[in-house]
Amino acid sequence: MMENIRPRFNFGNKAEVVKLRKRKSKLHNKEDKCAPSNGVLGAHLALFCVAFRLANCFLVQSSFVPDEYWQSLEVSHNMVFTYPLGTNFTYGYLTWEWKAGIRGYSYPLFFACIYKILHLINYDSVYLLIWLPRVIQALLAAFADVKFYLLIRTMESPDVAKWTFFCHLCSWFTWYCCTRTLTNTMETTLTTLALLYFPLPGSKTHSSKKYLSLVALAVIVRPTALIVWLPLLMYHFWQEENKLRLITHHCIPIGVLTVGISTLIDCLFYDKWTLVQLNFLKFNILHGVAEFYGSHPWHWYFTQGFAVVIGPHLPFFLHGCTLASKRYRLLLVTIVWTITVYSLLAHKEFRFIYPVLPFCMVFCGISLANLKNWRRAAAYGLLVANLVPALYTGLVHQRGTLDVMSHLQKLCDTNSLSAQPQPDVLFLMPCHSTPFYSHIHCPLRMRFLECPPDLGEEGYVDEAENFFDDPLQWLRISFPHKSSMPTHLVLFDVLEKEILTFLEGNKFIRTAVIFHTHVPEGRVGGSIFIYERH
Repeated sequence: MMENIRPRFNFGNKAEVVKLRKRKSKLHNKEDKCAPSNGVLGAHLALFCVAFRLANCFLVQSSFVPDEYWQSLEVSHNMVFTYPLGTNFTYGYLTWEWKAGIRGYSYPLFFACIYKILHLINYDSVYLLIWLPRVIQALLAAFADVKFYLLIRTMESPDVAKWTFFCHLCSWFTWYCCTRTLTNTMETTLTTLALLYFPLPGSKTHSSKKYLSLVALAVIVRPTALIVWLPLLMYHFWQEENKLRLITHHCIPIGVLTVGISTLIDCLFYDKWTLVQLNFLKFNILHGVAEFYGSHPWHWYFTQGFAVVIGPHLPFFLHGCTLASKRYRLLLVTIVWTITVYSLLAHKEFRFIYPVLPFCMVFCGISLANLKNWRRAAAYGLLVANLVPALYTGLVHQRGTLDVMSHLQKLCDTNSLSAQPQPDVLFLMPCHSTPFYSHIHCPLRMRFLECPPDLGEEGYVDEAENFFDDPLQWLRISFPHKSSMPTHLVLFDVLEKEILTFLEGNKFIRTAVIFHTHVPEGRVGGSIFIYERH
């Protein structure tokens, strides 16, 4: 009997083993095929984002706001190259914000390290000083793009993730800002990265340490980042089961460490005890110094600002808000909260609400994914509608203030071996209209009209305002003798008629006309003139 059973047993076992191996082999083969494809897809996505943002970087050749240089590159250049350049005069061009201690050195130190490395390896050409910081900013933006896609991919279907990513990439304002050396740009990049690890409903990538560290870093770079993150932090605290552990093991250690390091850096550079975050709130909120740089009505963000920033995406955003599930309500609340808080501040700018733009793209992606038959036509329309303003603002609008610095930089080469007196350039423009030594990188004498804000001094009028009240009179008083006059004057075309008698009487000849914008406004003209004294 056993002999009869054994063959049957062996046969059955053999068949079973073969069958199991066959199934295992199929499953194993399937996993092998899927794993590389996911890896290849991730690599392709990363390479695409890097290439896309590098193209983005080099196709944005215009200026946006003075802070793009005066809160980053100019400070960084001054930190590294004041003495190596061998100058025998003081670089007294830093803005009052640095002198008053309301801006931290953490962000400029990032670029100063880049500048220092270039200097040590003797590659500190003006071209690299201008473009390398922007290239690094572009690479950080590409990294944030990839992480943003991964976040949506873990929370939604591949279809929704794809269209959300498409909306994000074709945003004209993201294209315009994401490679600039603005604190708002770094704030947005860090906010996007932090969102990946934030405990959003449905998210599978939650890490309190990672997201809190990124938020803390964003606040150090720009204290107003706390406005965006306040409702998100409150939500996390509310839904966290172990609240005490969240505070004692994550919030306090990370907060103390980042603020401590930031304060240490600032104290070293200011050479005194300086708490920048406190000074920032004191000057901008309590004293309202920011109003000195302009003010808008309370509804400006709701009626103009937000519509410009989100651009052609606005109909898709509104449509997506009606379709999105309840788990995205937190993002919508954060968007409304941020715009509302900034609306309460008198000084308003488009870039202030830039950090919530990635949040908006989630709703735009949901809208496109649900359009079904109209999806492709809507996508093409959205792309074209964003492409036009992206290319125009990046390549045409407000490019003159950068082009004029390239023109002036040639004075370094033409006069380096010359026995003539060193050129002396005076910018008769609204203060901080152009970059400065970060785009010249040679000991060229330059000066501009300064405009520190009124800090309570009775009858105070800044130099720029005093000049524009009566330009001709200011020039005659400031330069009573020809020997004290600058060799070059840089001005917008709208000023030329007012000072024409001064220019002709002192033998200034126009040597260059540089296009700036098609929409001149106030003291900012359509072209920039360079006059040289003969």
